[in-house]
Amino acid sequence: MTREIKTTCPYCGVGCGVIARIADDGNVSVKGDPDHPANFGRLCSKGSALAETIDLDGRVLHPEIAGRRAGWNEALDLVAQRFSDAIAEHGPDSVAFYVSGQLLTEDYYVANKLMKGFIGSANIDTNSRLCMSSSVAGHRRAFGADTVPGTYEDLELADLVILTGSNLAWCHPVIYQRLTAAKQARPGMKIVVIDPRRTMTADFADLHLAIRPDSDVALFLGLFEHLIANNAIDQNYVAEHTNGFAEAFASASGVSFNEVLERTGLPAMQLREFYRLFEATEKTVTCYSQGINQSSSGTDKVNAIINCHLATGRIGRPGMGPFSLTGQPNAMGGREVGGLANMLAAHMAIESGQDRDRVQRFWQSPAIAEAPGLKAVDMFKAVGDGRIKALWIMATNPVVSLPDSDAVEAAIKACPFVVVSDILKTTDTARHAQVLLPSLGWGEKSGTVTNSERRISRQRSFIDAPGEARADWWQLAEVARRMGFADAFAFASPADIFVEHAALSAFENSGSRDFDIGAYAGIGKAAYEEMTPFQWPQPIGDERIVTRFFAKGSFFHADRKARFVPVEPPASDRTSADYPFTLNTGRIRDQWHTMTRTGKSARLSAHIAEPFGELHPRDAMEIGIGNAGLVEIESPHGRVIVRALITERQARGSIFVPMHWNDQFAARARIDAVVGPLTDPFSGQPASKNVAVAARPLKAARYGFAVSAGKPQNLSATYWALAKADGGWRLELAFDHAVEDWCAWCRSTFDISAEIEPLGYADQQSGDLRLAFFDGTRLLAALFLAAEPVAVARNWAISQLAAEHGDLRKRFALVAGRPGADKPDPGATVCSCFAVGVNQIVAAVRGGCHSVEAIGKELNAGTNCGSCRAEIKGIVDGCLAAAAE
Repeated sequence: MTREIKTTCPYCGVGCGVIARIADDGNVSVKGDPDHPANFGRLCSKGSALAETIDLDGRVLHPEIAGRRAGWNEALDLVAQRFSDAIAEHGPDSVAFYVSGQLLTEDYYVANKLMKGFIGSANIDTNSRLCMSSSVAGHRRAFGADTVPGTYEDLELADLVILTGSNLAWCHPVIYQRLTAAKQARPGMKIVVIDPRRTMTADFADLHLAIRPDSDVALFLGLFEHLIANNAIDQNYVAEHTNGFAEAFASASGVSFNEVLERTGLPAMQLREFYRLFEATEKTVTCYSQGINQSSSGTDKVNAIINCHLATGRIGRPGMGPFSLTGQPNAMGGREVGGLANMLAAHMAIESGQDRDRVQRFWQSPAIAEAPGLKAVDMFKAVGDGRIKALWIMATNPVVSLPDSDAVEAAIKACPFVVVSDILKTTDTARHAQVLLPSLGWGEKSGTVTNSERRISRQRSFIDAPGEARADWWQLAEVARRMGFADAFAFASPADIFVEHAALSAFENSGSRDFDIGAYAGIGKAAYEEMTPFQWPQPIGDERIVTRFFAKGSFFHADRKARFVPVEPPASDRTSADYPFTLNTGRIRDQWHTMTRTGKSARLSAHIAEPFGELHPRDAMEIGIGNAGLVEIESPHGRVIVRALITERQARGSIFVPMHWNDQFAARARIDAVVGPLTDPFSGQPASKNVAVAARPLKAARYGFAVSAGKPQNLSATYWALAKADGGWRLELAFDHAVEDWCAWCRSTFDISAEIEPLGYADQQSGDLRLAFFDGTRLLAALFLAAEPVAVARNWAISQLAAEHGDLRKRFALVAGRPGADKPDPGATVCSCFAVGVNQIVAAVRGGCHSVEAIGKELNAGTNCGSCRAEIKGIVDGCLAAAAE
C-alpha cells in the first residue's frame, strides 16, 4: 500500500516541507508539502531531486577500524577508550568534536551535552561557523541574544527588500519564488541587490549595487549618516529601547559620502537612489547571507545593517527588520543547543557564571566548560600542532569546506586518533578516519530541524536503516555510557532528547531568555511523532504565538535595551602585484556543499557539470584565456584548475569559483585549498569572499570529453571533472602530454574488455581523435579529443548512452559528435527540472515565445522550482535584442 510521510528538506535554511511518497515496490518520490508554512508546496531543483540521492552507492554500512570491518561494540569501546585516555593524560581540552548543520537538533544536543557538561571542554564547533557565525555575533552584540527578529512573511509584506551578500535565486530558491510572486502581485515593491557580481538574483532587482568586495560596512555607515542628516531617525524608539546611538553616530560621521563612493566604487546617482529608497520606505527588510558573513569584517557588517534598522525603529513589525538567511537546514537548531564553541545550550552564554551554573545544575553534570572552546579554524590548527589528540568529525567534510584545506587535511592525517561519522565511505575527510562509523541519512533518521525564521519542523524516517547504520545521537550516547556517564545519556529515542532540550530552554527562564520552547517539555513520544511545524518562542502555559521580536523593545541585554555598535570600514583590497585578482567563492544553483548527496543526481549535474572560474572578458583576454579554456588559480596556500567561464556578469579584477567540487569529482578543484585561514576577530568566521589570487591559463596538449556507462576509474589526466549523467557518466579532460595509446587508456579508464574493438578515427593534422566502444547495440564509452576545448554536443552525446546503436550510421554520427537533423541538440541544460536546454529555448523564442511565461507554457521550463527563470529571461531578452539589431 502506498504511503506518504511528511518530513523536511535537508538542504538550505529555508526548511521546506516535503512529502515522501513510498510506493508498494519501495520506490520513493517527493513533492512539496502544501501545508508547510515555509514553502507552501514549493520545492527547488535540489529538493525535487531528493529521491534520486538516497541510493546505497558508496554508503558506509558497518563500522570500520583502520579500514577493516568491525562490530559496534569494538568500535565504540575504542572511541571511548581513546578519548578517555587523552583526557586523563592531557586534560579535557585535548579532545574535540567538529559537527555539522546537517545534524538534527537531537544529535547536536547530545554532542554538546557530552563535550561541555561531562568532558568539561568547549571544544565543540560546527561547520555552521563557516556560514552564519558572524550573524550570531552581530545579534548578540546588538540584541543581547542570537535572535532572528522577523519571519519569511515580512519579505512579502515589505515595500523595499534589500538583498545583500545573497544570491537568493540560487541559494534560497523557494524564498526567491515567494519574493518574486509578491513583486508580481505588487509591482510597486522595490528590490535592491548588493553584490559585486551580477548574479541571477540581480536580474530581477530594481537596483543592483555592484560594490567592491568588503565595502559593505562603508555602504551602511554612509546610509546611517544619511538617515541622521535627513531627520529619518525614530527618536522615540532610539530613546526608549536602545543605547549607544551617539557612539555609532560618531563612527558614521567620520565616513564622508565621497569616501563611500571611493570604497564601494558605486556611481553617485546609484548610491543616492539607494539611500533615498531606504529613507523613504518604512516597510524595509534587509536580508543578508554569506556575502556579509564570510568576511574578516562580517560581524561589523551585520551590526552596520542592524544599526540602520534600530535607528529607524524598523524592526519586529510586519514587513520590516534585518533578516539573516542561514545556509544549512539546521544551523539554527545547532545554535539553539549550543553547538558553537562560544555558546551554551538554550542560547545561554558560556562567559556567564550564572548560566554555566544553571546548565550544570540542570544536567547534574560533573563539570561544565568554563571558557569558549576552539572555533573551527583554530580547532584544526590545534589538531595540526598536536594540542588536539582525539578528534570526532560528524556529518561534514572539512578537508573540502574549511579554508587552507590542504593544511586541514595534513592536520587530520597527523592526528593520533580521528573518528568520522558519515554516510559515505570515500569523502575527502572519511578516507583519513581511524574509526569510521556509519550514520543514518535523510529519509532514515528522525528528529527536528529549525529554519531561518525560527520554525522547528520534523524530519521523519521513511526508509529502513541500511546495514548497521545508526543515528548520530545513539553513537554519542553509547560512547558517553562507556565513558561512565550512562545515567545522563539514557535516551531511548529522539523524543526523549527533544523533551530534555525543551525543558532546559524553560529552566529558570521566565522570559529572561529568547529561546523558550517549554510548552513542548511534557510531550510524549506519540505527540512528538505527530508534531507540526511551529515557531519559537513557545513558553509553558502561554498560548500566545509570538512571530516577531523587538517591535516594542524588550531586548535581552540586562537593561532590556538594544546596543548600537560603532563600526569602522576595514581595508578591503588584499591584492598585490603577485596576486592581482580577488577570489570570491560560493554556491551554484543545483549543487549542495561538497556534493556527497547532490553529486548522485544526473539531473542536478546537467546544468553545470564541472568546476569553473568566472572571469570578466577583458581580464581573460589580458591573461590569455579563451572561452572554455582552463584557468589555474593560485594563492600562497594552494592552487586549483577550473574551466574558464568568461562573462560580463563578473566585475573586472574578480574571479568567482564555486565551493562544491572535491577530489571525488575533479582532479584539483577544492577551492578552499586556495582560501587562507583569515577570520573575523569576533565570530571566527573565515573570509571566503575576498581572497587575493593569481590566475593564468593552463596550456594543455589535448582536451577531451567522454561519456561512459560505467564509472571511470584510475583517472590519469592533468585535469578531469566527473559527473553523473543519465545512463552513466560524463567526463571532461585535459592532458599536458600526449598519451601513446588512447585505446589502451580507454580500456583502463572505462574497464573495457580487450575483445571489444573501437570504432573511430584520428586526424593527424588537426589532432582530433574519436573512439567509441559498443557491446552489441549498447554504447559502453566514447572519447572525443582535440587540440582545443572539444566542440561536442554534450547533452546529445550523453543521451546516446541510453540509445540503441544497431544502425551503423548512428554509430558514425556518434563518432562525429553531432546529432543528425532529425535529432536536434537541446544544448546546455537551463531547466534541470524538465531537462530543457538553451537551444530549445532559443528555438521557442524564434517561434514566438517572447516571455518567461510563454516559454513555460511551451516547454514547461521554469514552471516547477523557478530557479531558472532569471536565466530563461536572459536568453529571451538576448534573442529579442539580437533580432532587433
